[in-house]
Amino acid sequence: MTSPAGHEDGVVAVGYGGSEAAQLAVRWAAGYAAAAGLSLRVVHAWVWPVFTKNLGPVKGVAGSGLRHSAEAILAEGLELARSTLLEAAGGAPATASDAGSLDAEVRQAAAREAPPGVPAVDGVIEAGLPAPVLRDAAQSARLLVVGSRGLGAVLGQVAGSVCLDLAGTAPCPLMVIRRPRSPGRPVVVGVDDSPRSPGTVTRAIRLAEVLGDPLLLVHVEQQRGGPREEHGRHARHHGQDLLDQAVGDARQLSSGLEVSGVLRGGHAARELLDAAAEADALVLGTHDPSAGPGNTVSAVLHKAHCNVLVSR
Repeated sequence: MTSPAGHEDGVVAVGYGGSEAAQLAVRWAAGYAAAAGLSLRVVHAWVWPVFTKNLGPVKGVAGSGLRHSAEAILAEGLELARSTLLEAAGGAPATASDAGSLDAEVRQAAAREAPPGVPAVDGVIEAGLPAPVLRDAAQSARLLVVGSRGLGAVLGQVAGSVCLDLAGTAPCPLMVIRRPRSPGRPVVVGVDDSPRSPGTVTRAIRLAEVLGDPLLLVHVEQQRGGPREEHGRHARHHGQDLLDQAVGDARQLSSGLEVSGVLRGGHAARELLDAAAEADALVLGTHDPSAGPGNTVSAVLHKAHCNVLVSR
């Protein structure tokens, strides 16, 4: 990831539940925060208080209890975040913390002064299900990052429904992490003639600049039943004009970013997934944030192999 010219005000929030997918999300979020000059917040959704009041330690068994387990998970996520931030800054990884520390001690450790050039990182434990906890924690965030395959093993909960929920309700852009970065591969963004499309392209430009990737704009002319040949030619011309305008605008908005465009025809989700098969990330916008993520975003989140940014 590239280093920013100057730090921005803001925070990257990332959900952490201890799974491998969550570890990948924390690493990605920490790398992005370091490159963008943003602070990092690790959020653990503690689900057990929703179902039971027996949260304390077992009498006579040190280090037991559901509260202690939640604190240990957060401490693990914080240390992973710090290590990644230090590595991004060229420093040595942080040493492992005491997993048995109490919540107050975890917060004190998280709030310790970061070395020069390393973004600050803090941690939050909130009782509740993942989607509402993460939504609340991201109220002031620039970006919310989650893993794609699970936010914890409790009750066998998977991330699919959580991601779809957040894609339609998150107060900020949502980044769904499926795999490690593919540096140098493009950031792909879908463009159309909706009023929100320019804002989606602007977010894709920012993402590509921070990641140091080229930007590829994709417009899909959706095939409709029984179109006349003349109408098909007109649609292609209109689509190419729309794409050319979007590419030109993106080049003006970006600073030295490699920008290109491609026109495709067919089913929107299928064509976007194909265009982004080897991408570093795919960026999509929601046409109406109050009406959920929409069919295209839902299909992409279900089937994408790359990381996906949903612009809200």
